[in-house]
Amino acid sequence: MITRLSNYFLKTLREDPADAEVASHKLLVRAGYIRRQAPGVFGWMPLGLRVKEKIERIIREEMSAAGAHEVHFPALLPREPYEATGRWEEYGDALFRLKDRHGADYLLAPTHEEAFTLMVKDIVSSYKDLPLSLYQIQDKYRDEARPRAGLLRGREFTMKDAYSFDVSDEGLDAAYQKQRDAYERIFTRLGIEYVIVSADAGAMGGSRSEEFLLPIDIGEDTFVRSEGGYAANVEAYRAPVPAALPIAGQHAALVYDSPETPTIETLVSHTNAVLPRADGREWTAADTLKNVVLAVTSLEGEREIVVVGIPGDRDADMKRVEVAFPNCEVEPATDDDFTKHPGLVKGYIGPVLNGAAVLGSEGSTGIRYLLDPRVVDGTSWVTGANAHEKHVAYLVAGRDFTADGVVDIATVRDGDPAPDGSGPVSLARGMEIGHVFQLGRKYAEALGLKVLDENGKLVTVTMGSYGIGVTRIMAALADLNHDDRGLVWPRAIAPFDVHLVATGKDPVVFERAEELADSLSRAGIDVLFDDRPKVSPGVKFGDAELLGVPRVVVVGRDAAEGFAEVWDRAAGTKDRVAIADVPALFDA
Repeated sequence: MITRLSNYFLKTLREDPADAEVASHKLLVRAGYIRRQAPGVFGWMPLGLRVKEKIERIIREEMSAAGAHEVHFPALLPREPYEATGRWEEYGDALFRLKDRHGADYLLAPTHEEAFTLMVKDIVSSYKDLPLSLYQIQDKYRDEARPRAGLLRGREFTMKDAYSFDVSDEGLDAAYQKQRDAYERIFTRLGIEYVIVSADAGAMGGSRSEEFLLPIDIGEDTFVRSEGGYAANVEAYRAPVPAALPIAGQHAALVYDSPETPTIETLVSHTNAVLPRADGREWTAADTLKNVVLAVTSLEGEREIVVVGIPGDRDADMKRVEVAFPNCEVEPATDDDFTKHPGLVKGYIGPVLNGAAVLGSEGSTGIRYLLDPRVVDGTSWVTGANAHEKHVAYLVAGRDFTADGVVDIATVRDGDPAPDGSGPVSLARGMEIGHVFQLGRKYAEALGLKVLDENGKLVTVTMGSYGIGVTRIMAALADLNHDDRGLVWPRAIAPFDVHLVATGKDPVVFERAEELADSLSRAGIDVLFDDRPKVSPGVKFGDAELLGVPRVVVVGRDAAEGFAEVWDRAAGTKDRVAIADVPALFDA
């Protein structure tokens, strides 16, 4: 097939859009693939649709090979199913909510678990109808507070979401593995490097959860991996719990004056000056216990103050905090919160005051107190004495203070041990391109999806959910495949097989180019033909490099002699080839 640039709906730009931060955003707009409609919302041009459709074709082929059937749901859905599953509130401000003219509540779907569950409920009644896997490729909507980076973090985006339905947990395991295997094939065909990491399911719910991450510096996710094979995003990392230490014979707790030491740095410096250790080593931040005060607000609007003790050489990671307190809004406590809880001495907070418990459900404040998993019985700490300008040293966990529970919210660092014992971990940046979940029976129970088992008894169906970010993948591939002149698409998803350029004023150039375009098309090659008259060679070459078709054929000054120039954009080569031999260079 021949597509002629002389009448193609395309406009390229020479300058980067003012709001573009990353290469994919700049190049996809400049090359005429997408156009901004609103913050985080883009219109699709013909070139962009061609690439997007090629990505979707690969996904469809592998979903079909995995035994999934394609369906399609509306983006506009009623409130009631999401209210039944609790997600009408759980999604918070990220959900686009609207009312119709009759006052009924609707939403623009961020995901479609509820819709899939209800469709299966409407059709399936027996275990004989299962297992079943369904999928769709559909636009999703999330009201991002700060949409950025073009297609990488938008308010409207295209996803493939698949769902499996089984009677047994064993069936769910099998369906999960099928989808996981299909994802590996999809990303391999797309030429994308990926790392599979353990993940937190978040608002989706469920048990087993894994993300497919593309290691890339512009990624918004941080993940850890060890040389021994462990991999997880930082939200799912769980610090190994060290063995408890003996308490007997430890130094007695000692309260000391510590003026003007509201930070860990000032505390360590002061403590080394006034309280040298008997063993000769200096106090460090790792010897201190930092007490982080958080305000946790439930979906019902109840605000609770929680204090978490973590080693002072670490900070609280707010992404890990969100995982630790699911379905809640969590933020650092405000001055207002401290005013309402005068038992907390800001800058000098500690679990005890004059040897008596202050924090914890049994303490004088009644504020829930949680500890980092590293703070095990027998560990000794320097921490606030809960009195102005006073700290306490040699405060021993399990002897001098206890807590209401354990929570893992501290930052993860290079060199931390992998929880599976496979060695130290290193941190890297990554971009989520796929996510697989074992949802279990959460949505089926909420929406009443039951079938008759082989004994005629009603049982609740168990589900899996499997998502791939289609438009995000396209942006990621653009970020990974470009040079200083423009895009260089992988052949599997390039909008055309070859970009044929006719340059010069000699009529023979256009005659030979027309003949070559026809020969390529008859051979099953998809041709983008730059047949524009009165356009300079420089402009045509610039467009050819910008648009990113990986193979370019230039018919120009050597046309009369029967030769063309063939560019391989990925390899960076340009070869003089007989025009008659060009079709043989391309596979249909």
